[in-house]
Amino acid sequence: MRGFGHSLDKIVESSGDLEQVRKDDLRFGDLVLITTRNSVYSIRVIDNGFYLISGGWFDLKGISPMKTTINGCTWGGSIIKFDIVAACGLHLEFGNRVVTTPIRKVCLIRYDNQH
Repeated sequence: MRGFGHSLDKIVESSGDLEQVRKDDLRFGDLVLITTRNSVYSIRVIDNGFYLISGGWFDLKGISPMKTTINGCTWGGSIIKFDIVAACGLHLEFGNRVVTTPIRKVCLIRYDNQH
């Protein structure tokens, strides 16, 4: 929890300053690229809270792309921020309970449904 303080109040207070992608800001077809300490993940927004996930653990297991949910992000423990898909410095937790190493970079690519 380096840089976030040691209490729940400090964690909550600092969470607003995170470079993050919120679930509510995403639309169908949007693509989120995430670089963690050990992997790169591609997350395509589909429907009803589901995403198509490729890369990292999913590629290693030979199951990419996998349709799953995203639980949110953690600080490496049991406290989870449910309203975000990714935030730099946090660990992404997928619906199948896979948790990434800390996120280093997040890139949102908007789907252009005009073409």
